[in-house]
Amino acid sequence: MHLSRRTLLASATMTAVPATPGHPEHLRTGFERLAATGYALLSGRRVGVVTNPTGITRDARHIVDVMHADPRVRLTAVFGPEHGFRGTAQAGGSEGRYDDPATGLPVYDTYLKSGRPLADVFTASGVDTVVFDIQDVGARFYTYIWTLYDCMEAAQLAGLRFVVLDRPNPVTGREAQGPVLHREFATFVGRQPIAQAHGMTVAELARLFNGEFLATPVALETVGMSGWRRGWFHDASGLPWVPPSPNMPTPDTALVYSGTCMFEGTNLSEGRGTTRPFELLGAEGVDGRWAAAAGELGLPGVRFREAYFTPTFSKFQGRTVGGVQIHVTDRAAYDPVRTGIALLVTARQVWSGFAWRSDDWIDKLTGSARVRTMIDAGAGPDEVTGAWQEELAAFRRVRKEYLLYK
Repeated sequence: MHLSRRTLLASATMTAVPATPGHPEHLRTGFERLAATGYALLSGRRVGVVTNPTGITRDARHIVDVMHADPRVRLTAVFGPEHGFRGTAQAGGSEGRYDDPATGLPVYDTYLKSGRPLADVFTASGVDTVVFDIQDVGARFYTYIWTLYDCMEAAQLAGLRFVVLDRPNPVTGREAQGPVLHREFATFVGRQPIAQAHGMTVAELARLFNGEFLATPVALETVGMSGWRRGWFHDASGLPWVPPSPNMPTPDTALVYSGTCMFEGTNLSEGRGTTRPFELLGAEGVDGRWAAAAGELGLPGVRFREAYFTPTFSKFQGRTVGGVQIHVTDRAAYDPVRTGIALLVTARQVWSGFAWRSDDWIDKLTGSARVRTMIDAGAGPDEVTGAWQEELAAFRRVRKEYLLYK
């Protein structure tokens, strides 16, 4: 990665606005700041919006409903990501093409579309400006940021403007953590080499994507927040929480997700089908030894409780399993990725039934084969996390050039 002439040209097209630190009631999202200008950036444009249920105002109205009712905006289409525009689909699903009953607007499906096929969807919709407004949760394998990337690339191919409306990173934007994806492991849970916990907002990521990864930059404009501090967790923002996906019910889920989602790559339950997904982990045959082994590591900001639960769907549906519940005691000290690695290491040590998914999905989640092979070879948490520090430091240097907030 490097700062190139392409980076400088891409940055020059942006209308990013740095935040002025303040109290939560002073925070304004990108949409709020856009609306306050009378939608000046969208004046005279045929607008399509990429969004989902998280695209709401402070008083919990959806931005599509608000803009559709405002004569200053010519809103002509909506584009739904994974889980759909209205959020009715489970993981790995979408809502397809339909007309939205509330507004009558055509809703197009973007899920698993990229490149020219997605550009053709944009062209068929008749829009000339694509607006993106979705709440992210700060993890590389959360697919909305790659919907952002794919839509930016497709908008460039279709010759369209692209506007990103910023929202807070709910687990702070303090620092990037975890391994950086290796390009040969690129999938929809990681298109480009960024850290597993990237510590950026969607507008900052859009700047990074445009400057470092897109072969030809899109005509990008970002509307930044005002009043947001990088060290804020979601509850400090004063904004309502809408589950970005069915298994992201609370900000607590987002806090642990960048670490415990790695259990999707194993034969253990990651807590889907419970009321605490990604906080509850387990399998048949696991007992209290796992929580004890994890607790002995003395990881900062977290405790582990022996737990038993019965998932209502997904792995071990309808069967009682044993495992752990994660209790974060100090959010500032807690490192979700290191904690996730420690739990993988100890699970393998105490449970003879431990196995990786046969498709090596863990490699796609972590961005290389390193985590899997090192744990199989008996490496401990410190050795595993130490192995990616050089590439993480390189990513942090590049990341710094695209940050908008202090």
